[in-house]
Amino acid sequence: MSVEIALPGETERFPNGAWELPEELRMLAETVRRFMETEVRPLEDSLPHDSAGLPADLLMPLQGKARALGLWALQTPRKFGGAGLSVLGQVVVAEEAARCRMGAFFPACGAFGGNPPNVMFSATPEQFERYARPIIEGQVGRAFTAISEPSGGSDPARAIRCRAERCGDHYVINGTKTWTTHAGTAPWGVVYARTGEPGRRDGISCFIVESDTPGLSKRPIDVMTSYAPYELHFDNVRVPVDNRIGPEGGGFHLASDFLVSGRITYAAGPIGIAQYALEMAIEWVKQREVFGSRLADKQGIQWMIADSEIELRAARLLMYQAAWEADLGRDVKVDASVCKVFGTETAYRVLDRCVQMFGALGLSKEMPLERWFRDLRVKRLGEGASEVQRMIVARELLR
Repeated sequence: MSVEIALPGETERFPNGAWELPEELRMLAETVRRFMETEVRPLEDSLPHDSAGLPADLLMPLQGKARALGLWALQTPRKFGGAGLSVLGQVVVAEEAARCRMGAFFPACGAFGGNPPNVMFSATPEQFERYARPIIEGQVGRAFTAISEPSGGSDPARAIRCRAERCGDHYVINGTKTWTTHAGTAPWGVVYARTGEPGRRDGISCFIVESDTPGLSKRPIDVMTSYAPYELHFDNVRVPVDNRIGPEGGGFHLASDFLVSGRITYAAGPIGIAQYALEMAIEWVKQREVFGSRLADKQGIQWMIADSEIELRAARLLMYQAAWEADLGRDVKVDASVCKVFGTETAYRVLDRCVQMFGALGLSKEMPLERWFRDLRVKRLGEGASEVQRMIVARELLR
């Protein structure tokens, strides 16, 4: 399935006086939801509670089924061989693909892979064919992206200290990166290192680094979730000049381009999980009896459900609006930060209420709620903490 959405003009944004998703995206959402219900969750249910991904013997056939439905390389532009979904299409898929136990970090349990790091769409044709093409074609799973460092991650322009010094036809990289996802299994990744003056945005460059390069070592970081990020240590790691993406000093610009729109799709997963949890809680309280009546008849429970529904609707519409504006080519810096903060924090509040409605069962590993609770706590920090997003919104408004 390849979905192409025509962007409306300003006067066409609210046809018939109401906002709704285009029919193509409603059909896409339904396809993804059916795939999750019939193909993904039955496989996931056969694995331990804290599994981090499907084993290859389950994942490969699942990915084959996804590709047959056109659910592959959805974020990759058409000119690079992908489906080229709009940002609005991406958030629709991301919300539905999160409706599984691993959904926070493994949407659809990895069935829809096939997207290289966004920065690779700015790479040279040679770089793209060598590194990104195998991901799109399904020969390689993922690549890592290394930005954050022990000195900080929310302000990379100032925090990046990992340094790349040019020596002839190579750069020599020294320093440490942390909180790097997928680094344990990815054969390569993109690394942002300083090539210019400290604290300057034009002093950061982006490099493709292969995981087996001498001098590069990794260690997993134990965290509250079931999926561990990695710390990367660079000790005189030599990278060919040909592996630099874009001009020297242009790395921050490349990173900021995808980080902004990435915050929009990032919010979709938590919203999808919270919506699924709410649906589960509603079914539970309708059958659970306490003190002579159903939980669903208690006003306190009804208000939890109502507040959760209200907040999720608001979060979803903020996300749709930000995605829509991005597809129209507008500046969505504020929109992206708004929907990232509201989406992740709303999802966390809703999930907390759902755990409360389930009572002790909500804390049990017989249910996915406690795993989601840990995962969604992380989402309030990832892609820039909520406080950083609020700072961005305030700074833009005060400007």
